[in-house]
Amino acid sequence: FQTDNPRYIKYSGSFLGVFRAIHDIHSAYGIPGLFQGHSATLLRIFPYAAIKFMAYEQYKVWIMPRKEDETALRRTLAGSMAGVSSLFVSYPLDLLRTRLAYEIRMPTNGPGAAAAAAASSGGIPLVKNPGLIETGALIYAEPNPLSRYSKFLGGSLNFYRGFVPTVYGMIPYAGVSFMCYESLKAWAFEREGWWFQSSGKRRHKQTYNDDYKQLTWWAQLTVGGLSGLIAQTASYPFEVIRRHMQIAGKMESVNHSGITSGSLPVNAVKKFPSTWEMTRFIYQKRGFPGFFVGLSIGFMKVVPMHAGELCQVPGFDLRF
Repeated sequence: FQTDNPRYIKYSGSFLGVFRAIHDIHSAYGIPGLFQGHSATLLRIFPYAAIKFMAYEQYKVWIMPRKEDETALRRTLAGSMAGVSSLFVSYPLDLLRTRLAYEIRMPTNGPGAAAAAAASSGGIPLVKNPGLIETGALIYAEPNPLSRYSKFLGGSLNFYRGFVPTVYGMIPYAGVSFMCYESLKAWAFEREGWWFQSSGKRRHKQTYNDDYKQLTWWAQLTVGGLSGLIAQTASYPFEVIRRHMQIAGKMESVNHSGITSGSLPVNAVKKFPSTWEMTRFIYQKRGFPGFFVGLSIGFMKVVPMHAGELCQVPGFDLRF
C-alpha cells in the first residue's frame, strides 16, 4: 500500500482492503507469500533494536545525568539520537525488506488472482519470487550516478536509497516513542494506583532496595502501545516517502494516464529522486491522504510490537 504496488493499489483506501489483499496474496502464494521479506526483517531487528536501546541508555546518562534533568525535550533528543545511530547499520536490511515485499513476479499467462488460481490448480506454475541474495545482487547492480567513478561505491550507495527521509522520520518516531514512554511511565509513578505491583527486592549497585515498585504487565503494554501509536502517526509521512524512494529504481516514470514519458512530466517519478521530488510526486498523485496510505496496517503492526518491545526493558533492568 505504501509503495502503490500496481497489483494491490486497488485494495488501498478501504478498511476491508487489507483483508482482501491478504486473501489475494494467500491465493497466489500461500502462507509463505505473507512472509515475503521476513528473513531480512529478522536479520535487521537484531542490530536495530540492540543498538537503539544501548545507545538510548548511553545518551540518557549523557543528556540527563540527574533525575531532575529528565524533561520531555531531552527524552525526545536522546531517543532521536539513539534511533538515528541504529540506522547506519540496519538500513541496508530495511531496504532489502522493502524490495523483497515489492518484487512480485506474476504467472506468465496474465496478471491477477485468476491466473494465480489457475497456476495453483495445475496450470502454468508461478514464477518464484526473488530471494534475499538475488534481491541484494539486483540492487547492487542497478545503475547509479556514481557507478561511473566506482562500481563498488555506486552499488553500495544503492542500499541507502531513501536514507535521508528515514533520518527525518526516525527523529520524531524514536524521539516521540521514547519521550511518550518515559513521560507516561513517570505520570503513572507519580500517582498511586492499582497499576503497580510489588517486585520484591531489586539489586542496584550491589545493594538491595526493598519495596521496589513497578507497573503491572498490562500497564507496561498499554504505555508501550500508546507510545508506538503516537510515534507512528507523527512519523508516518516520512515512512511513505522512504518506501517510495527505496523502490524508485523499480518504478517507471508514468503520468496519471499510465503513459511512459521520456520527458519526465511534473507528476512522474525519477529514478534517483530527492526527498522533495518524491514528496511532490506523492502529493500530486494522491494528495495529502497519500502520505497516510496504510496507516491502519501500521497501527496493527507497530502497537503490539512496540508494546512488547518496551515492556521487556524493565524486566531486563530488574535482572541486570
